[in-house]
Amino acid sequence: MFDLLEEVIVTPRRAFPRLPDLQVIERPGWLQIVTPSLKTGGLNEVIYSLLEERDADATIDTAIATYRERGLKFRWNAGPGSGPPNLADRLESRGLARNWGRGMARSTVAFRGHPLGSIVEVDDKTVDAYTHVMAAGWDADFDALLALHRFVLAEARQRLFLAYCAGVPAAAASYVPFERSAFLMGGVVLPSFRGRGLYRALVQARLSHAHARGIALATSHAREETSAPILEKLGFATVCRLPMFFG
Repeated sequence: MFDLLEEVIVTPRRAFPRLPDLQVIERPGWLQIVTPSLKTGGLNEVIYSLLEERDADATIDTAIATYRERGLKFRWNAGPGSGPPNLADRLESRGLARNWGRGMARSTVAFRGHPLGSIVEVDDKTVDAYTHVMAAGWDADFDALLALHRFVLAEARQRLFLAYCAGVPAAAASYVPFERSAFLMGGVVLPSFRGRGLYRALVQARLSHAHARGIALATSHAREETSAPILEKLGFATVCRLPMFFG
């Protein structure tokens, strides 16, 4: 048996790819990543922070400055296990915007849904189309994302999926397989293709892919105002709430 909260919160902390310029800052109670090549979002995050009261303000200021001085968009995950207790208030006082997410989980046993024929696992031939969808959906820099996605394909750990609608690339998502769980991430459907079941299809494709490889549990960190309600309808249960801050 496994600890569900461990799989939902702790295991995904290692979901990031090891890009050549990605810096990992790690010590007891702290995990942070900095990626100068990705200025418009992604792989710039304080993933875990359990701070002593006496050191909290200085540590927070140093971390924020690391991103702001480089002009990087970043995220601070203040979910279960974070501290001190007033960490969220300290982050907000420094201008970071709070956004609530949910740590969610369900079995990888697939459900009935969208035909999987419209979903492909991304390879060298489809990585440009995948990147166009991701860049448009997340308002991110195409060239930087393309370099990231090519690296991910070469690393062969994270799995990328692309959904087509009437032959047009319309939605994309990925997951990272771990020993006991599959962490679903990055799902996006372009605005003109929403309401056609593509998000559901991408969830189904990733569950099926993970299940075929012997992984029984799927997890995700979903934003409450967007993907969390959809995942709930697809059988995901909320394990915990996650305050996330963006700067």
